[in-house]
Amino acid sequence: MPIYQWKGIGSSGKKRHGKLEAPDERQVENFMKRLRITDYTIKEAPKNLALIKPKVKPKDVMIFTRQFSTMIDAGLPLVQSLKVLSDQQDNPTFQTALRDINNSVQSGSTLSDSMRKYPQMFDSLYCNLIAAGEAAGILDTILKRLAEYIEKAEKLKRKVKGAMAYPAVVMFIAITVIIVLLVFVIPVFKEVFAGLGSELPPLTQVVVGLSELMINNAVAVIIGLAIFIFTLKKVAKTKPGRLALDSLMLKLPALGDLMRKVAVAKFSRTLATMLQAGVPIISSLDIVASTAGNKVVEEAIIESRMAIAEGRSLTDPLLESGVFPPMCTQMIAVGEEAGALDVMLLKVADFYDDEVDAAVDTMTSLIEPLLIVFLGCTVGTVVIAMYMPIFSLGEAV
Repeated sequence: MPIYQWKGIGSSGKKRHGKLEAPDERQVENFMKRLRITDYTIKEAPKNLALIKPKVKPKDVMIFTRQFSTMIDAGLPLVQSLKVLSDQQDNPTFQTALRDINNSVQSGSTLSDSMRKYPQMFDSLYCNLIAAGEAAGILDTILKRLAEYIEKAEKLKRKVKGAMAYPAVVMFIAITVIIVLLVFVIPVFKEVFAGLGSELPPLTQVVVGLSELMINNAVAVIIGLAIFIFTLKKVAKTKPGRLALDSLMLKLPALGDLMRKVAVAKFSRTLATMLQAGVPIISSLDIVASTAGNKVVEEAIIESRMAIAEGRSLTDPLLESGVFPPMCTQMIAVGEEAGALDVMLLKVADFYDDEVDAAVDTMTSLIEPLLIVFLGCTVGTVVIAMYMPIFSLGEAV
């Protein structure tokens, strides 16, 4: 998204300025209105400057939140804490953002409104929890919960990435080996076979044919692959396409079960964190839905929000979605009846965190031998196909 620079007069009469990453200028104007800034000017920041700035990683935000929580809990003033944290920040992009947030707070804006200018660093969940903490006077407590939430969310993300890394690396190696064999090794054998003067075995003919197809149509294959990836990305950006792809992901063997458990754990912990902060359940579900990461899960959460608005329970729409297991929905139902939904949601999140660990181990134990067999069979078939004519020649002699 583009970065916009803005200047204007704040409600206190002082000049204010800053930067905001937003999809269009209208979003920046809405932000100006929320901050009660008048006589403002907005212009897009130079793109070449925006491109060279390093990205702010979730780990940077996690460390900042933990340190910020410790400083506020120790009794340091908000502005002083922000100044210390911005001065010691190694990431220049994050440092600039923190200094702008600090200046905005000094000018009279709330911390949450100041953070909303940087949605790529502080998402809607983060900002709404900060706003709830400021309103209730428990900012230190909210920051602790946010730090714990981000740490556990990052831990969950690392588990999933770790589970996907091994099969991805093995598949990449297998495909690379096959391409090298077909493009560079097979043509050498083909010249040798041509001098034998005998008919090649069927398997060898198939492998030689694949080699010729790949060499003669390499450009077409690359273009076709690029068109396929481009089309897939375009389809994924549409609501029906995203819904179909996410639904397919949840139905895949082993991987689908893992993705479902990750979705349940993330939903439960996010909703529990917001409810504990005092955010109303309707607003909480709006934010949880927007951060779900899966369109099927998002639709289920939106249905639940509509059900609660109509006076129904949270449980039924979640169960009807087919994403949330019966055990999860039953525990949520018990939490609703007992008036301890946030406590029960945390128990569900902890349970499914452990389930994700078990699912990762199970998937790894299943995929590892399958990938080894696939790699061995594929490469072995190509090697056997290359040596079959030599064996046939030896028998003939």
